[in-house]
Amino acid sequence: MTAISERVSEPTEQQAAVKRVSQSVFDGSLLRVVLLVNVYDGAQQQFLEAYEEMCKQVASVSGHVSDQLCQSIENPSQWLITSEWESAPPFLAWVNSEEHVKMVQPMHSCIRDTRSLRFHIVRETGHTEVGAASAERRLQDAPRIGDGVIRHALTFTVKPGSERKVAQILADYEPPEANVDGTTRLCRTSLFMHGNRVVRAIEVRGDLLAALRHVAQQPQIRKVEEDLNPYLEQDRDLNDPESARVFFTLAALPAVHHVTADQESPEAERHALYYPARQGMGMKLAELLSHQDERAAADPHSPVLRSTVFERDDVVVRLIDIRGGLDADPAAALGLVDAAKVSELTGLLDAGAAEKDSDLARLLTLARMDLITDRRSAPDA
Repeated sequence: MTAISERVSEPTEQQAAVKRVSQSVFDGSLLRVVLLVNVYDGAQQQFLEAYEEMCKQVASVSGHVSDQLCQSIENPSQWLITSEWESAPPFLAWVNSEEHVKMVQPMHSCIRDTRSLRFHIVRETGHTEVGAASAERRLQDAPRIGDGVIRHALTFTVKPGSERKVAQILADYEPPEANVDGTTRLCRTSLFMHGNRVVRAIEVRGDLLAALRHVAQQPQIRKVEEDLNPYLEQDRDLNDPESARVFFTLAALPAVHHVTADQESPEAERHALYYPARQGMGMKLAELLSHQDERAAADPHSPVLRSTVFERDDVVVRLIDIRGGLDADPAAALGLVDAAKVSELTGLLDAGAAEKDSDLARLLTLARMDLITDRRSAPDA
């Protein structure tokens, strides 16, 4: 978010934190998920049956509260699915799982298009429960102040031994046109590798789905994707919509937290760090890093000016803009404002990635990702 100026009064620490954080899934508040669905003509009954079968399975998922299915009164091909969750983390753990991919597969043969939206609940009326039942309905405390930018990433692995060739393919392409339409624009694409893992982070102003479709339609991007196919560990056929859908669904690496400090610096460098989590510990690790980054944003002396934490299953990636490079302050670069959290961090990492000690320089070396390309779009005229 841009620097905040001309403040009438000095904000409290809580108010300052709210202004800094533009995105987070870790406030524990209720989550409302909205899915807009366009069903093929004549496939309404098939869609309804597939939905009912899915509901039986999702009812047992931890954190799930309720679902509602609605059909348009104007166009019977348009449907709306809403669901409520106790908080965002259990929903994200489910929706990003292979189990979910298999669960929704029967619905895709009757769906023309979908759009998913996720919201923390800030205010509500109509709930008259008293006591513990109502107390459990935790709402987002205050509206967050964002910067109008959506952050998203994709990650996948390539065959060992192909890393150098893959890096060359990913670095050598003509960037797509930044302007998608009158309201959507590509702002920045940052691409990193860690061993045979590729992470592509993008920043979009406007409609993320429109931007992703725009990029996928560009001939030069299509060529890059085709050139990558022989080196991917997960096979895919971009000419097969179902194969492409499954690949990109499993490759999605959502942003679970973003914070920008009140200060800016033209000398800031962009880096990415990879934190392979112990099995089942990815979300907990991402939450630890997110809380540490919030504390860093409150410190005017912190070299980290901007941080985004991405998480999916046991893959956690932290993208940072930092002054002075990574090695000047390994603890800050790793996201460890509190030295007491070093052992907690290493305890959450995969045993093959880090031993349980406090050698920050070694941890930084293990986590450091190689920058392949970082391209920023020219600002609007």
